[in-house]
This record gives sequence, structure tokens and C-alpha cells, in this order.
Amino acid sequence: MIPKTTTHFAPELHIPKGTHSIDFYTKFGATEHFCFRNDDGSIHVAELEIDGAIFHLHETVRWFDALEPVSAKGVTTIIGLFVDNVHEVFKRAVMAGAIEISPVTDHDYGYRQGMFKDPFGHYWQIQKKI
Repeated sequence: MIPKTTTHFAPELHIPKGTHSIDFYTKFGATEHFCFRNDDGSIHVAELEIDGAIFHLHETVRWFDALEPVSAKGVTTIIGLFVDNVHEVFKRAVMAGAIEISPVTDHDYGYRQGMFKDPFGHYWQIQKKI
């Protein structure tokens, strides 16, 4: 029998070439599946997961014009992470070193959302449909 798979996104977040530590993500609650390093010990690519949501961190490579937020001088994307307890996950991120962009708020359109910026400049919107 062929195992059933589900369709899901696995965003690839670009980090500056020469990055040696991605501790923020494990402090935030991510589990590291693997991390491949370059000869100098810097991170080439890592796969992480937060409660079943897989994402990758990859050093910036110019051959396909990838940018990370710092060199792009702005937001390259917003990662929307749906969780059961928005307040708890948001608090955990800030305690791990994230910068609050907007506090957790219940909105008229039926979502509880809060946004933060991680140490590499990626914006995360932690949310739940209420």
C-alpha cells in the first residue's frame, strides 16, 4: 500500500552566508531534523519543525537571486503559523529573542494574531481562527 501524504508548505527562509547559530528557533520551540554545515562550520541548510510545520533555513545563494531580509532591506515574506495557543507561542518567541511587531489581538475578521520579527529579520504571524 502506498502511504498517503498530505499537501503542505515548507517555506525556505534565507539566512546570511556565514551564520553559525540558529539557536533562536530551538529556543522558540522548533525541533531540528538536520543541519548541514559548510567547511567553516557555518550553516548551509537546516530543516526544522514546529508542531508538524516543517520549514528550512538556507544560507543565501546569489545564483538564483535569493535574498534574506537584512540584505533585502525589508520583509521578504511573512510566515503565517497557525497554532492552538497564540499567546503562549508568541510569548515563547519573544523570550527566545524575537521582536514584537504587533501584539496578539482578536480581530473582527475572526482571527487572533500577533506578529514578531525573528533575529534574521523574518516576520512571523502567529495566529488562530476564533
